[in-house]
Amino acid sequence: MLYRALADLVLAFHAAFIAFVMFGGLLALWRPRLAWLHLPALAWGALVIGMGWLCPLTPLENALRARAGQQGYAGGFIEHYLTAAIYPDGLTRETQIVLATLLIAGNLVVYGVWLRRQRTARHGR
Repeated sequence: MLYRALADLVLAFHAAFIAFVMFGGLLALWRPRLAWLHLPALAWGALVIGMGWLCPLTPLENALRARAGQQGYAGGFIEHYLTAAIYPDGLTRETQIVLATLLIAGNLVVYGVWLRRQRTARHGR
């Protein structure tokens, strides 16, 4: 029971981290100090998806599920939980690169707005 709860906790943290990577720039518009947390998370997320790496949270969740007597899963978090819903034919390497590029480009726009706001606040314009 404990291992299943821990695996579910890792799963929830993983999902929250991915949401933060995707939308944390928007939170930084609201609370600028969050940018210092979001930028490293964004870099990590873009590297993991762009390079096709496996996030260390996936094997941790699988190990906890195995200790709980449950089945783990092959591949990464996105492939297991989101691919069937978003990419019925499977997540290709090209798709991963496009997603990483869109992630970075979208956040460049958000941080461009953020920097403009910071400059305006400092210079009173």
